Amino acid sequence: MSSADTHCPYCALQCAMTVSHAGSTTVTGRDFPTNRGGLCAKGWTSAELLASPQRLRMPLTRQPDGTLAETTWDEALDAVAAAFRDTKAAHGADANAIFGGGGLTNEKAYQLGKFARVALGTSRIDYNGRFCMSSAAAASNRAFGMDRGLPFPVADLDEAQTILLLGSNVAATMPPFLAHLAGARAAGGLIVVDPRRSATARLAEDGAGTHLQPAPGTDLPLLLGLTHIALAEGLADRAYIEERTTGFDALRRSVSAWWPERTSSTTGIPVAQLRETARRLAAGGAYVLTGRGVEQHVDGTATATAAINLALVLGLVGREGSGYGTLTGQGNGQGGREHGQKADQLPGYRSIRDPEARRHVAGVWGVDPDEIPDAGVPATALLGELGGPVKTLLVAGSNVVVSAPDVDAVRSRLKALDTLIVCDFFLSETAELADIVLPVLQWAEEEGTMTSLEGRVIRRRRALPGPEGARSELWIMAEIARRLGAASTWSIDPAEVFDELARASEGGIADYSGLSHALLDTGVEAYWPYRSSGTPRPFAEHFAHADGRARLVPVEATPPTPTDRGADLTLTTGRYLQQYQSGTQTRRVTELHKARPEARLEIHPATASRLGIRDGVLVAVSNERGTVRARASVTTDIRHDTVFLPFHYAGDECANRLTEAIVDPTSAMPEFKRTRVQVKAIPDATTPAPHHIAASPVVVAEHQGVAPPLVGVAGGAAPGVLITSATSPSAPLPSSLSPSTPSSSTEEETHV
Repeated sequence: MSSADTHCPYCALQCAMTVSHAGSTTVTGRDFPTNRGGLCAKGWTSAELLASPQRLRMPLTRQPDGTLAETTWDEALDAVAAAFRDTKAAHGADANAIFGGGGLTNEKAYQLGKFARVALGTSRIDYNGRFCMSSAAAASNRAFGMDRGLPFPVADLDEAQTILLLGSNVAATMPPFLAHLAGARAAGGLIVVDPRRSATARLAEDGAGTHLQPAPGTDLPLLLGLTHIALAEGLADRAYIEERTTGFDALRRSVSAWWPERTSSTTGIPVAQLRETARRLAAGGAYVLTGRGVEQHVDGTATATAAINLALVLGLVGREGSGYGTLTGQGNGQGGREHGQKADQLPGYRSIRDPEARRHVAGVWGVDPDEIPDAGVPATALLGELGGPVKTLLVAGSNVVVSAPDVDAVRSRLKALDTLIVCDFFLSETAELADIVLPVLQWAEEEGTMTSLEGRVIRRRRALPGPEGARSELWIMAEIARRLGAASTWSIDPAEVFDELARASEGGIADYSGLSHALLDTGVEAYWPYRSSGTPRPFAEHFAHADGRARLVPVEATPPTPTDRGADLTLTTGRYLQQYQSGTQTRRVTELHKARPEARLEIHPATASRLGIRDGVLVAVSNERGTVRARASVTTDIRHDTVFLPFHYAGDECANRLTEAIVDPTSAMPEFKRTRVQVKAIPDATTPAPHHIAASPVVVAEHQGVAPPLVGVAGGAAPGVLITSATSPSAPLPSSLSPSTPSSSTEEETHV
């Protein structure tokens, strides 16, 4: 029997688990500050995918008849190298492009950035984290001089009296996080801002807090209004503002127009709730936390900035017992954006246009600084270049045919490429379009590191060998670089790659220079920046700007301009508890598929009645970009002017067929949360086949994965939230969330 202590492959909470393999593979929760032995449904079932019959085991290449067929590694890599070489010769270096992912280990994300700039000489690299964290990152960099999702350990939240949670349904996205909300709930201070009555919003009911249900896209006016109240009622911490910030006078003027009555009329939140929220936040022991719901907008950076401004005005940031943070989504969403996948960054969170940064990194790579390309373009713009300036694309760790905005246009551009190369462990919807598919290892089959939402660098450890024929991306990049005659060295040993990453990051904002795999294996608490010791609370004494002060940055709220004619409802997208990201993994897990086999459109009863829609019927959700088919869930958990779709599904159920490729001007974050649509019942529609992905015809293997029973969490406040503790039965949970009976497959059908 083999086993390894590692971490969950899904979200940035990075719950600790032990993976054991003896004929079949199992996972058990392991005690760790973020999850305390608990795992959610996705974590418990994660081992099933390791032995899935749908695993890719040999490279695939497109045949003359249009099918994909197995080939050898040498033939596939020769073809990849030839495509990159021929494209560069005919069209220039920037005609080759890379699209990465926030789930890659730090080592692979680092090597991918190096591969693009050294082996290919291209500036065209970005990643799917641009769809996830870019607005919060831009706001944090501007305000604090540093972007670290939570600039404090998650466990600090345990003692909070008040938590303002904006745009995050943590009950669905990271259920073990709920344990850290227990103190605020007990104090009646959990304040959840969401247009939906989500499972997390339900936690704020019955004396545990408040659910603020604003109109979609009005989080920015809400935050401006709360800041106005804080100033008008003398709740601001003037001593803190004077000592630790700059820009207060301009900020004060910028919020003067958002008096409570105007804020209420814009957001739909009663004045009394606005005042009570501001007063609770000012009373002490308060945290402001943001998620994708406030950031995935064309004004997402401004909204995240307004949240930071509110926290700074109240003196919350960098003080013991209070704070501001943003909840990173993808497993390595934090580390993935620090070391070179972003279009404008070099390792260590350095600007690629900083001459000193270029000199330092070039020295580590053994190249001339002038050979490092300039900044490229962010993800949505990069996808817009496919088939035009960009002729050859390598995708690693992303499924853009489901996750990108306006995916029908993205699909057309992918088809227009000369060559599409995809690294994946399953034949995702993007891989199905590829000319060359390269099979890679999964999380429990590799060594490496990840960086959690709290800036903690942790070890991913190999528990079992991967399937014969699958390879690490590090090996793939090294082999292609060798074929291209690339400069520098290309190790395939994750520990050696990490050592190089550490040297390249030295002196940067995200400095990992004091870390190594060997040190991390001792169990050291490694919060970056880590030179000789970790920094769990980097803002305790000063901020990362040269003068040590935070910047209060005035922002303005401007009403959105509708671009879809004839649409009368606002579509917002989000997640289900039992699914993850584009569903490439979770739609293949039996237990998770049974729980959520299809996309459901949440619609208010009054709106459904007006449109002649009954619960359970198929509806068409349409705008100028396309149409999505989904089954209606009629529920009072949604506003009458809003509908909701999950974004995990493909084909006719893909929510991103409707979203528009417009972006925040600062962060380049697409507008995912506010799309105008029409909804109509489909008369006499037949039931569509749910997107449970059939086994690939090119891969056959015996299924050996097992999953332990899922334990539901009781309590009317959060039906369907799944979290259990295998190794720590007494792991603390919110008082109303005690282990209960096994979950049913239809649980929470209209709630999360």
